[in-house]
Amino acid sequence: MLGLVCILLRRRRLHTTAQSRCLLKTLISPTCLQERFGSHITGSASTPSLSIWRRKKEMGKEGLIVAKELKRLQSKPIRLEQFIQSNVSRLLKSDLFAVLAEFQRQNLVFLSMKLYDVVRKEIWYRPDMFFYRDMLMMLARNKKVDEAKRVWEDLKREEVLFDQHTFGDIIRAFLDGGLPSEAMYIYEEMRQSPDPPISLSFRVILKGLVPYPELREKVKDDFLELFPDMIVYDPPEDLFDDQQWKNESEDD
Repeated sequence: MLGLVCILLRRRRLHTTAQSRCLLKTLISPTCLQERFGSHITGSASTPSLSIWRRKKEMGKEGLIVAKELKRLQSKPIRLEQFIQSNVSRLLKSDLFAVLAEFQRQNLVFLSMKLYDVVRKEIWYRPDMFFYRDMLMMLARNKKVDEAKRVWEDLKREEVLFDQHTFGDIIRAFLDGGLPSEAMYIYEEMRQSPDPPISLSFRVILKGLVPYPELREKVKDDFLELFPDMIVYDPPEDLFDDQQWKNESEDD
């Protein structure tokens, strides 16, 4: 009888040990670690399922108060910096994301750049292509070339890589913002990207290049070289003439 009890206790200890090992294996798996601590993506494009910048941004009460005060103080540099150091840096991550997203939506460039700097100094900050995409598209809408160059230099330093879809969206934003030179600079970066080219990005860019026929021809040639079996539908010739006349009128 005593021997039987010893055998049962031994089996129970083995079963408990096996359960502990299984639990430990689960906790240190990549999926579990990713859920608990987030992902650190360096030297590659972020994916929508991993990026914290793709999640829905809902502003809490504290975020609303901070956003209102930042807007009130934006014309008072000293008090603004004091408020950023004392209040903004203490915001929850979700509130900070939400306030930045709202300022971007309202095209508040100055305040967006202030929060951009705050985010990049946080201990939890990790380079992310969606973070940079949102900043660049907001700056393109507002024709802020100097700020866009600064953001671009930051992302290059951090070795952030855009995927082809994101490249197309950013280039189109600069074209729609009337900044073709900056758009073509980013286009050349896209052409050198290790990410395989896709036809959709080129079509998005070609549509944005309708007001710029010469640039459009260059991108069209690249497109047909990469995708020889595909067709590019050109707008009517008179549309090019109208767009060229419009651009010349705006320059005058």
